[in-house]
Formats: sequence, structure tokens, C-alpha cells
Amino acid sequence: MAIDQTLMDKLKARREEALIGGGKERIEKRHAKGQLTARERLAQFYDGGHFIEFGMHAHHSCTNFGLEKRKMPGDGVVCATGIVDGRQVAAFAQDFTVGGGAVGAIHAKKICDLLDFAVKAGMPVVGINDSGGARIQEGIEALSGYGQIFYRNVIASGVIPQISIIAGPCAGGAAYSPALTDFLIMTRANANMFICGPDVIKAATGQQASLDQFATADAHAQVSGNIHLIAEDDSHAIELAQRLLDYLPSNNLGNPPHTMNDQITVDHDKGMLDIIPEDPKAPLDMYKVIDRLVDTDSFFEIMPDYAGNMIVGFAKLENMVIGIVANQPTVKAGCIDIDASDKAARFIRVCNIYSIPILSLVDVPGFMPGLAQERGGIIRHGAKMLFAWASGTVPKITLICRKAYGGAYLAMCPSDLGADFVFAWPTAEIAVMGAQGAMKVLYRKELAEAEDPQKLETELRASYSEKFSSPYQAAQNGMITDVIDPSVSRGTLALAFRGMMNKHETRPPKKHGNIPL
Repeated sequence: MAIDQTLMDKLKARREEALIGGGKERIEKRHAKGQLTARERLAQFYDGGHFIEFGMHAHHSCTNFGLEKRKMPGDGVVCATGIVDGRQVAAFAQDFTVGGGAVGAIHAKKICDLLDFAVKAGMPVVGINDSGGARIQEGIEALSGYGQIFYRNVIASGVIPQISIIAGPCAGGAAYSPALTDFLIMTRANANMFICGPDVIKAATGQQASLDQFATADAHAQVSGNIHLIAEDDSHAIELAQRLLDYLPSNNLGNPPHTMNDQITVDHDKGMLDIIPEDPKAPLDMYKVIDRLVDTDSFFEIMPDYAGNMIVGFAKLENMVIGIVANQPTVKAGCIDIDASDKAARFIRVCNIYSIPILSLVDVPGFMPGLAQERGGIIRHGAKMLFAWASGTVPKITLICRKAYGGAYLAMCPSDLGADFVFAWPTAEIAVMGAQGAMKVLYRKELAEAEDPQKLETELRASYSEKFSSPYQAAQNGMITDVIDPSVSRGTLALAFRGMMNKHETRPPKKHGNIPL
């Protein structure tokens, strides 16, 4: 029996109403600003532009303030699942053309249902945030909706990857949902994120502050550290999310998307020797080391604009997905400060959640000295790195390139903090402190009484280096796996990681450790 044409016409009309969102005029305004609509964003995200939508016909049920007279297609959010590079991924995109993308009860329920589904199905979630905030007309129901989303974000945390894109306004309580996810990408144009706007700040504190100072992508990437990546526009943000997924498993029970070669190439890379400065006081550019270690163009840096003295990011080594945590001596001499500690600890824990092996590249003179650091809690922040390394059960390999002094040596994952392999270059120096500082402590009297203090210091420095900071002395004590030729670093690390792919390590039963937050 044929379906009644009236029913088909009604279905078509309903779908057309949903697809047009807030109407052609509002869509054209977004295009004029260089922004995509919610549906255009999802179509660009998914392979072939195809996806299954959740709740297309849902809409608000509130009757306060005459809202029942307004059409709210999809209640201002599009929720979907589809294929991204061959894998199932869930995503939602708030629709600013419909009521400013404001969050109400049904809007929140759609997002919560999608998050619940993604957890059950074991698939990542990407959320595209573009909302005017809570739907004031729905009052406390809108606040309740936010709370339910936050709860789902926390339940999903550590189970499935969660990526947030800030592609428009994200103010007040709305900012906390992205903050609870694994990665935040923010567009440089048309987006802002804050808890209190300029008017509220002025009313509460008397301070004059523009959005450029605290709410833009640059402010969050460089100063607050709230976001991980900046995108130039919507399309770039979607590309970054797709690239992130290329390094992550679908869930915490799966493995990263390794595509390992049958054989590992072990060649001598003489170029590695050329980038090591002859002068031990000259900084080593760790980006150059990373580029020679990993597969071509595979390094994907995370938080590149924040705490430049610490480098973190994903890469592929002989097509194995790895995470990299590295000191950067060209910035603040590579000292670990409060921001670098937080940046590294967070990244280490993300890698551990998703079974991504970690490489630590070490050239660190110590923790950053100074009153501001001490009063700011460098002890607590530095302890986050120690906690993250020690609690991590993924394969952990450390390569000591040059300096590794004091507590900062421990913060970069030696064998004492659980490294499975520790390699060192002949240029490595492992000690409680550098030779110059040690001279003043150990030989103060001798230097003060010497006829030629400079000559004596040179002699004592050489003796100190041989006895107390030589990589061979550390290897003799079983603290280093091997001292290696820098030119074979790539092949050595690849072999070591491949040998650790089936690593299994457990911890005593507990709810969770108490990281010093």
C-alpha cells in the first residue's frame, strides 16, 4: 500500500524547516562574517558530508515569555554521528541562527543524549560551541541543562576523546563544558570565551578591560593557557580536529591508530650531530631534534603558544603514534616553571589515558628560580609532573640530550619515575646541580685560597664532570640503559618503543590518586 502523500509532504516540510535553521537571512549574515552554519560545519567535518542526525525534530517546550510563538528548529543545536577518516565519531554544532544557539532544556538534552550514546558506543565526541549562553526565558531549567552537560563531560572524561571547537561566543557557564574536555580549538576570528564580560568586570572591580585582553583566541593561547590550538577560521578548526583524531584511539580500551612498518629502519643520521652546539652553554633547539627523530611532517604540537620552555605534542615514529614532552633551552634556558609544569603534566595524563607511548627529551638546568615562582606555588605545580609520570603506565622512554640537573631531572622522567628505557647522548650531564654551582659549594675554600682560581676551577670542573655528572657514571649505577651515538637516536628509540608495545603495568586498587591540583 502506498504511503499517504500528505504524510510525505509533511515530512518534507518538517525537514526543510529544520535544514534552514534560523532562516536564509541569518545564514547570509554568517556567511558575510566568514562563518559556516552548524550544518555546514558538520558536513565539512564528516566524510562526504554525510551524517545521521539525532533529534532533528526536537524543540523547546517552554511557554514562558511567549517563547511558544517562536519557531526553534532543532532547539538550536545539531547532533550527529558519522564517519571521519573511516572511524565513527559523534559531534554536535550549536546553531547561532536559531535563538543565538542559546542553551535550554531540550538543547541540553540533545547534547547529553549524544554524549551518553558516544560513551556506550565508544566513539570520540567533537563539540562546536557557538552560543549566546543560557536561554534566559527558561530560567533555572537552562542552568540545570548546563549542569547535566558538565556531568556527562566528566563521566566521558578518560573514556572517549572529547574535542571542543570554540567558533563563536562562549560566555559564562557555557565555557566550563569545553574546559572539561581533552582539547580546545578556538577560531581567531568571530570567537570569544570568558566568564565575566568587560561590563561585569568594571561593575565588580572598577577595572577597564577589553575582550582582546582576556577573551580572544590569542589571549587564551598565550596568557591563560585555556586553549590548545588556534584556528584561523571554521574550516581550519575542523581540519585541526580531524588531525587530532588521527593520533587518538576511539576510546580508552582501544589502541592509538598505529600503522607500524614491518621493519624498522636503523640508519646513522649524521645531521643530528650538526645541530648539537659545540659550546655547552649555547642552547640546543629541541624542535630540530624532534624533526630529525620523528616521521617527516608528523609532529603535531599542542599548546605551541603557551609556556614555550616546554614542548608537547603528538608525532609518529616509524608510523607508531607517540607523545613527546621536551624541554626547550632556547626559551628561559629550558627551565621548568609553573606554566610549563601544568602544560606537561596535563599532556602526560592525556597520553596515559589513551595508551599513547611517551618520549621525554631532556635538556633542563632546573626549576625556574624566583620569588614569583615560589609564591606562585612552583612546588605544587612541579609536583604535578612527578605525579603524572609516576602514575603513568604507558611505555615511557627518556633521552637525555644535555643538562639534567636537580629536581628538574626527576621531573623529566628518569628510571626512578618509571621510565622503561633511559638513553643518554655523550653530551649529557646528570647531576644535583651544574658544575659552576657545584664549584662554589664543594670547593669554596680551595678556590678562595688558590693562587690561580681560574686554573683551579677549570681543573676541578673537569674532575667534577667526570665523577658526578658523566652519563657513564649514571650508566655505571644502573640509572641509564645506554649511552648512544646521537646519530642512531631515531632507530634506537623506534626499536625501544616497538619492544614496549605490549607493555602491561598495574597499580594498587584505588578510586584515583590525589594529584596536587
